[in-house]
Amino acid sequence: MNILVTGANGYVGRALAQRLCALPGLPGYGTPATITLCDLTMDEPPADLRVRVVTGSFADPSVLAAITDPAPDLVFHLACVASGRAEEQFELGLQVNLAGSLQLLEHLRRQGKSPGLIFTSSIAVFGAPLPDRVDDDTPTAPALSYGAHKLSMEILLADYTRRGFLRARSVRLPGIVPRPPAPNGAWSAFSSTLIRALTVGEPCTLPVGPQATLWLMSRQCCIDNLLHAAWLAAQPVGDRTAWTLPALRVSVQDIVQAFDERGDGQAGTRVRYAPEPAIEVQFGSQPPLFTPAADAEGFRHDGSLAALLDRAAQTP
Repeated sequence: MNILVTGANGYVGRALAQRLCALPGLPGYGTPATITLCDLTMDEPPADLRVRVVTGSFADPSVLAAITDPAPDLVFHLACVASGRAEEQFELGLQVNLAGSLQLLEHLRRQGKSPGLIFTSSIAVFGAPLPDRVDDDTPTAPALSYGAHKLSMEILLADYTRRGFLRARSVRLPGIVPRPPAPNGAWSAFSSTLIRALTVGEPCTLPVGPQATLWLMSRQCCIDNLLHAAWLAAQPVGDRTAWTLPALRVSVQDIVQAFDERGDGQAGTRVRYAPEPAIEVQFGSQPPLFTPAADAEGFRHDGSLAALLDRAAQTP
């Protein structure tokens, strides 16, 4: 079987590629024959003879043709223009997140293999300000172009799945931490900045206040959930094709206090707060989260803040 990963040089994509190479096979699919990795650049891809690297934008027709030959049996579609950048560069966000993704779907449809497709959606589909709680019945109301792109793709993927063109499963990711410093325009990156800085005892400045509340997940847990979504894509489709993933809800102060307890007690002195209202309302005011549909399907969060920080400390 053939696997395609778009956005394979990103923080999640690199770890997913490594995990795919380490697995003897994927339940419901078998042993990978080729693992095609696509991104604008590719830094140190896995040293595995099954790995094919294609550099360029998946939205480019020539790149799209290359990454779908051989035709994939399973696609992890991670590539996107992130929140802040999509807001500031509207045409680029539209071209990649929506037009490019639709071209990918159409190409897969025409190949006629009905592959499994795992789409990384986002909690940005809920918009801002959020209600007092978010659950499976919370209406989607994107307040950013990025969220609108993600929701549009969820709807299209559900329709392509209904018609048998694909077997798609969309997962709405919370903040995945700790992302490395990168100019990808993600406005939610401050949570990674905080954890990364306190892990090494460095100062940092945050665009939110200490009481800001966040939904977080470690990269390891994220990969576990993506692979679980792939297994679900090999099963008969049920009532849902999109899930809000369970996540730990913690405040910035909770994280700082956890580092104080783990270290020299000086974590609080290393953090400076310079709140930016647009970022705080969109990514720092996250209410209690209830995800019974995802829980019932077997998706999981890290279990505790201590476990998440332990995993974060092990992340290269």
